[in-house]
Amino acid sequence: MKPLTVEWLEKAEGDRDTALRELRARKRPNYDAACFHAQQIAEKCIKAFLQESGFTIPYTHNLIDLMMLCGQVDASFLILQNDLKSLEGYAVRFRYPGQAADQAEAKTAVRTAENIRQFVLSRLKPV
Repeated sequence: MKPLTVEWLEKAEGDRDTALRELRARKRPNYDAACFHAQQIAEKCIKAFLQESGFTIPYTHNLIDLMMLCGQVDASFLILQNDLKSLEGYAVRFRYPGQAADQAEAKTAVRTAENIRQFVLSRLKPV
């Protein structure tokens, strides 16, 4: 596996650790952060696949655009569309007052990101 691919995956693992830590927190869990990091898990795993496939990584957080690039290499990525749409807004949604994630939303987001992570890892060579 290419060194930059591994680095993308390591960064995704850091986001995963943070999201899971927030879900487990007994005092002051930050469900907004868990949702943000769930989006980041998906984004960085997809970028790892793109890196490994020889793409120049675009500067975007748009998960659907990234999925479409992956689809050029492996059409099975298109089955992720609904899951990616559900995570799409978490890159910015809770940054400002007026909206907040609850525990159920955060759990769903992290579970969805984990499914995407597993999907991508199954299409990459072992680290």
